[in-house]
Amino acid sequence: MARASVQIAPSILSADFSRLEAQIRAVEAGGAEVLHLDIMDGHFVPNLTLGPAVVKSIRRVTRLPLDVHLMVTDPLAFAGPFRKAGADWITFHQEAVTDPRATAAAIRDLGAKAGMALNPDTPLEAAIPVLPDLDLLLVMTVHPGFSGQAFRSDVVPKVAAAAAWKAEHHLRYALEVDGGIGPETAPEVIRAGAEILVAGNAVYGREDPEAAVRALLQVAAEARETSAPRPPR
Repeated sequence: MARASVQIAPSILSADFSRLEAQIRAVEAGGAEVLHLDIMDGHFVPNLTLGPAVVKSIRRVTRLPLDVHLMVTDPLAFAGPFRKAGADWITFHQEAVTDPRATAAAIRDLGAKAGMALNPDTPLEAAIPVLPDLDLLLVMTVHPGFSGQAFRSDVVPKVAAAAAWKAEHHLRYALEVDGGIGPETAPEVIRAGAEILVAGNAVYGREDPEAAVRALLQVAAEARETSAPRPPR
């Protein structure tokens, strides 16, 4: 079976909030299929970012799925308000909870798709018991908390292992990668099996976000073509 095309999920945290609707329209026009929203509580990570009111405002101006990434100490305290604000996917960190399966189930009970994120130093083995319960697995290729960090290539084998586990066990989770993703690093994670690429500075740090999304989609298509298995002669 052919793999689905790679999706680009621009990270709203890197957008210009003084003209946020225009910034969203630009990436929609470029072919983005998801919007990634980084939620930080100033505790699990040192930064502090968006609240439900901002997510509600974003929901009003786009039909794209809102991929809400909870970098917070108590994800279930936040999940309900963000779901009510319009989140379609809610992702918690494995490192923040004691019972990932129960957390995923609670998120799905809210009517959202449940995702789980792994920090760069957290092994895939820590996620294996909950993988059948996930709609999304987010592999971080930087430490969470701040945009603009350098991509960690040592995490790519974990992406490949997550893709292999998914295929071997016929699981449904989408495999997302976040951290330092741009035209230079995207091919590496795509060849490893990444299906959704979160891109912040590589989209909103460019003069033309629409063109930046198109460029990433082109890079993704080329990387998939070169990594696709050749049919037998």
